[in-house]
Amino acid sequence: RLAWNKQDPNYLATMATDGLEVIILDVRVPCTPVATLKNHTACVNGIAWAPHSSCHICSAADDQQALIWDIQQMPRSIDDPILAYKAEGEINQVQWATGQPDWIAICYNQSMEILRV
Repeated sequence: RLAWNKQDPNYLATMATDGLEVIILDVRVPCTPVATLKNHTACVNGIAWAPHSSCHICSAADDQQALIWDIQQMPRSIDDPILAYKAEGEINQVQWATGQPDWIAICYNQSMEILRV
């Protein structure tokens, strides 16, 4: 899976099947990741870039967490997310609202939650 940055088309986020991390690539230098986001403890299922910011991305995983990252300091190491949300089940989908940038939607089990960030 992959997602293009909505504000800066040079950046692309991707993750491996059953991977625990999100890799940020700069298409101008695609062979070397500019950041690796590693705080999930189970398979990452979704990624969504903020529609209003080039340096914010949300990752969601089977560890029941939705994590929001500030990647402004790339290429320096990004150790921790700036926000974390724990759901009641494994999160299998995440979307950041284009028209309402303060809202993120997540899906888990047979539920959907809309989170204000």
